[in-house]
Amino acid sequence: MKVVIIALVASIAALSAASAETCLSRAIDKNGKPLSGAAKTSFMAKCKKDAKADCEAKAVDKNGKPLSGAARASSVKKCVSDEVGM
Repeated sequence: MKVVIIALVASIAALSAASAETCLSRAIDKNGKPLSGAAKTSFMAKCKKDAKADCEAKAVDKNGKPLSGAARASSVKKCVSDEVGM
């Protein structure tokens, strides 16, 4: 029974992470049309900057200690890539 519950929780977590909005999916104007040109470039730059700040705060190991060195850089790079959607 425990295995089924753990599998269910893990699959729900994976689905929620996969359906998260990325910067690309949020790059739309007030009328619902995709941004283009300078507006898109500006939006993406700000979104990437915000994502990097969030990802650096989340760069911790399984024990809750902050990562450092290559592990931190790799974790932040993957996290930013996932958040930006590129």
